[in-house]
Amino acid sequence: MPARNGAVHVATIKTARKGKVYCSHLLRRTYREAGQVKHQTLGNLSHLPPDLIDTIRGRLAGEPPQGDGGWEIVRSLPHGHVAAVLAVLRSIGLDNVLGSRPSRERELACALIVLRLIAPQSKLATCRGLQHQTANTSLAIELNLGTVAEQEIYAMLDWLVARQTRIETKLAKQHLYDGTLVLYDVTSSYYTGHRAGLAKYGYSRDGKRGLPQIVYGLLSSAEGCPVAIEVFAGNTADPRTLNVQIEKLRKRFGVQRVVLVGDRGLLTSRRIDEELRDVEGLDWISALRADNIQKLAAAGLLQPSLFDERDLAEITSPDFPGERLVVCRNPLLADKRAGTRRELLEATEKDLAQVAAAVARAQRPLRGKAQIGLRVGKVLNNHKVGKHFDLVIEGERFVYQRNEARIAEEAALDGLYVIRTSVKDEALSAVDTVRAYKDLAKVERAFRSMKTVDLRVRPIFHRLDGRIKAHVFLCMLAYYVEWHLRQRLAPILFDDHQRAAAEASRTSIVAPAPRSQAAQRKDSTKRTEANEPVHSLRTLLADLGTLCKNRVRVKCVKSHASSEFYLLTQPTPHQRRVFELLGASITL
Repeated sequence: MPARNGAVHVATIKTARKGKVYCSHLLRRTYREAGQVKHQTLGNLSHLPPDLIDTIRGRLAGEPPQGDGGWEIVRSLPHGHVAAVLAVLRSIGLDNVLGSRPSRERELACALIVLRLIAPQSKLATCRGLQHQTANTSLAIELNLGTVAEQEIYAMLDWLVARQTRIETKLAKQHLYDGTLVLYDVTSSYYTGHRAGLAKYGYSRDGKRGLPQIVYGLLSSAEGCPVAIEVFAGNTADPRTLNVQIEKLRKRFGVQRVVLVGDRGLLTSRRIDEELRDVEGLDWISALRADNIQKLAAAGLLQPSLFDERDLAEITSPDFPGERLVVCRNPLLADKRAGTRRELLEATEKDLAQVAAAVARAQRPLRGKAQIGLRVGKVLNNHKVGKHFDLVIEGERFVYQRNEARIAEEAALDGLYVIRTSVKDEALSAVDTVRAYKDLAKVERAFRSMKTVDLRVRPIFHRLDGRIKAHVFLCMLAYYVEWHLRQRLAPILFDDHQRAAAEASRTSIVAPAPRSQAAQRKDSTKRTEANEPVHSLRTLLADLGTLCKNRVRVKCVKSHASSEFYLLTQPTPHQRRVFELLGASITL
């Protein structure tokens, strides 16, 4: 048996064979046995990088650790959020949906989708963040992009919008089927670039006066997963976007039987009669406008006795042939509307009293029917309850009072809304009909994500209409990834990860959707059941960004040469948990 003592070192052995010199690096232990020096080979290091072999040789020879002046961090690039979003994008197959074959355009599109989620910014800033010297994430390395020119970004946008039809068709095949519910809603975003053909002045949902805008409509599955988006001119009325979506569903996606769910401003009676009613296989779910509800009440179809023991009831009306009307009454909504009306009436009376005082004052009184009417008009336009007041305006006199009968007539309808549908009751119950209409909130959630803190579709600076469409489409694809990301990370987000259980225990579909007990605990304690911090998606991605991909340079003390490699920051337990939920591994 050899002695246990002995020196371990790296031996370099060179052998010549057929005119070639072969070099082997062996890890050996040298020891004495019976007065003789012997060598025991512990392993072959020849397959290791030369810098690592030099490091092992130096440490075995007693040299100080290379970190003592021999190691340096050249660059630290935020990596965790990139790895997480890329893992989801690839696991749901979005890269293959963008293009079945690898290409430069496909990789750039994936890069912009990821960046839209982790750091939404202008295309110029995006291009700068993908350069080797100015990179602010590890994304360019992960996708092996090399040098990215600004013109490549714009060329990719042109490539993407040209493929939009094909991409949306692939998404529709994954998420839509015959007989499916399809959610559709429309919104707008203001435009701040050079004037484009799509940028028009219209009703601004962003409240930006003096700026043109674009309008876009989003189609999503019943679960709220986005499938397709269409951009329209900024002065396009919501109902006028409907025909394009119907044609897209029926012809392009090949969905022959579909139930379209839209709000009352979109699926108006005129549009239903002109574009939906005679289309075979097409049904709809919407709601009645206030004037139609008042007509039902005047016809005696909305009796208070309908809601003595329940909060919804089905009725029919000759004004809506072939349709079911589901009348719902929400007491909380009734109280809210009554309170709002009371506040508006009081504010209006206060302002009208000032106008009356101006007419009655002794010095420089307000005179003239036109001048008094102008002041009164400003007040009524400000609070929007002028129909509840009776006014007398004369040259030197102004009198006002509440119209209590009209107020009572409107108050009788507080909390009432009516869902209309052409779907037969054997296919969809009244409860499921109301639930489907309320699911439009999922599209609203998508719009909030796209327009505000998460994806920031606005401001829009592009000059060409095609680029504007590509930008909006890119934001929709980013939300498509976000939707899947939220599904997997719901246990550690503020999202309700036990929504199905809460819905199963729900006693009334008319009442606000309940939060599960687990979600309520997260809301109150800001901790998960595993005592982890609860995040919003934005703060979670920021936390993952602290997991860095570090470029390390190693200097060889003897040869004065240096080599570089990547080393990942040690992930925290919480970051490991995120990747477990995503079903992905933390890799370089």
